[in-house]
Amino acid sequence: MIERVEQDGLALLRLAHGKVNALDLELCRALDRELSALESTPHRAVLLTGAGRAFCAGVDLVRMLQEGPTYIAEFLPALRSVLTRLTFFPKPIVGAANGHAIAGGCILLAACDRRLMSGGKIGVPELRVGVPFPRIALEIVRATTIPSRLQEVLFLGGTYSATEAIALGWVDEVLP
Repeated sequence: MIERVEQDGLALLRLAHGKVNALDLELCRALDRELSALESTPHRAVLLTGAGRAFCAGVDLVRMLQEGPTYIAEFLPALRSVLTRLTFFPKPIVGAANGHAIAGGCILLAACDRRLMSGGKIGVPELRVGVPFPRIALEIVRATTIPSRLQEVLFLGGTYSATEAIALGWVDEVLP
């Protein structure tokens, strides 16, 4: 689910969960546990990336629909917890999006201190598809988006190329 590699004072965490690393209860809890464990280690920094063709395709909406309110009542606090831990992590975290970073994937990347992307699309289509933003997710998007583009990205819910994401403030650098 999360592959962890440690080398030269750095910790690499690779999301390896299904075809597109969709956020579900188990992935949120696993990432939260890994980050919590890394807080007290001597590692100087953390690199967060994905396996396969996507960094993270966002919340597993199919599972939310299938399992309903009981699942959602467990999932939302787990999502809030991992986003809060990422945002306030005491060491630098570099997010390296190896592909698509959609919805929750975009927010995971935005919560990192330095954000790199190699390709794919990035965006926050939550409102477009009727999914509410947890407050922490909205604040992460607000903090990282160029103010003049905030309403556009939130209300229109478009997806953008890695290069376009630089102009939005979501990505610091596009790398191969």
